[in-house]
Amino acid sequence: MQGAIAEGIFPRGSRLPATRDLARELSVSRNTVLTVYEHLMSQGYVMARTGSGTWIAETLPDSCLHSPRSTVVSEPTVSKPAALSKRGATLLGHANASPYQWGAFVPGAPDVRQFPHKLFSQIQSRLNREPDIERLIYSSNGGCPQLRQALAEYLSVARSVRADASQIIITEGVHQAVDLVTRVLCDAGDTVWIEEPGYWGTRNLLRINGLKIQAKAVDEQGIIPDLPPRSKAPKMIFVTPSHQYPLGVHLSLERRRQLLDLARRHKCWLVEDDYDSEFRFSGQPFPSLQGFEPDAPVIYMGTFSKTLYPALRLGYLVVPASLAQPLRVAAAELYRGGHLLIQRALAEFIQKGHYMAHIRRMRKLYSQRRRFMTGLIERYLGAAFMPAFSHEAGLHLVLNLPAGCDDVAIAALALRRGVKVRPLSQYYMHPQERRGLLLGYACVDERQCQDAFGILKACLSDALGIIRPEI
Repeated sequence: MQGAIAEGIFPRGSRLPATRDLARELSVSRNTVLTVYEHLMSQGYVMARTGSGTWIAETLPDSCLHSPRSTVVSEPTVSKPAALSKRGATLLGHANASPYQWGAFVPGAPDVRQFPHKLFSQIQSRLNREPDIERLIYSSNGGCPQLRQALAEYLSVARSVRADASQIIITEGVHQAVDLVTRVLCDAGDTVWIEEPGYWGTRNLLRINGLKIQAKAVDEQGIIPDLPPRSKAPKMIFVTPSHQYPLGVHLSLERRRQLLDLARRHKCWLVEDDYDSEFRFSGQPFPSLQGFEPDAPVIYMGTFSKTLYPALRLGYLVVPASLAQPLRVAAAELYRGGHLLIQRALAEFIQKGHYMAHIRRMRKLYSQRRRFMTGLIERYLGAAFMPAFSHEAGLHLVLNLPAGCDDVAIAALALRRGVKVRPLSQYYMHPQERRGLLLGYACVDERQCQDAFGILKACLSDALGIIRPEI
């Protein structure tokens, strides 16, 4: 045991087993174990704490630190790479999730400091004191009934969504929602369309589920839904019609009709990702594609990650009535729904008007921060760097860069200097000439924004030779 302590097998400050338990485990007399413990205590390896047992000393005797065992220099162990499946290797080979999720200028990060945490905690505490049994077991009905009802009412008013509570399934965010609908409604090898550029997270989930991905170009009217003659129709089309990610364009009325007509003729599903439509800063939010026509072949996805905070891990699906039961059963089988206590608290938060009040406050704040950011771009970089699509919405904008420049290298340089931006080229599936940087402005106040923008401008100067007045 002395050697095990010296080698760190028993960590310093850890508790040793009770003498009676250790004697039983080793099939020796308890007196033998007591003798060993007393010997270790006399040498300073362990100490007894009244009422709490025997513990390994935080500081070991010098003889232990310089024992022959500890002076042997062994060759460093080189671990062999773990054998991964082809699917696992593909997933890791395309992994793009950033370890940086906060600060200037992380795209898509809401200002989580502004959420009314105290109010939400009070609701949770009251509900948690005497929780119903139904909220402490697995969920097999698509999530908390009160939250599904609250969402049905909210989405009808705010997003013109046509659905009742039975058509809503609560998920742990958009990633789980995409995984669920593709597993249930697609087979490996089926063709799906995505926007080009588009969200890499969706693209990776489709890839890992064995689907054939076709990237369809986006212009100033949104996705271009062209289906050449004799081409195979897609099984699903993934779109962000209210605020295209990442370019920010709005899907035009004509394109909406084209998509819906294509989906009806070829019996495919439109999957509408409505990730941040609440944050439109001029005019009314655009209505959902799902509510554009009665019985539209649209699966609608939403999330609370942008409106509240990402760690909440709550999103939702609104599905046609014919899909509600199969997708509920599949969700329970695949993921075993939970978090019903926090779902119930969120339902009350919505029903009592706190959710809409929070969105109104954040809409005003993010609008101010966006104006401040665009003002810096115009003043210190010039009109050529302004976003190509200037829709006043969302939590980020795209800083234009000269075609063909290395936006990946510029983003890496900015990161080394403490500013976190995303290169636009990484959102394309196929190589493009268009270059840019995604700048998130939602989670930085004006002082932080100005300081970080000064660093970014210096990076652009070094990379592109831009000469502008100092900030």
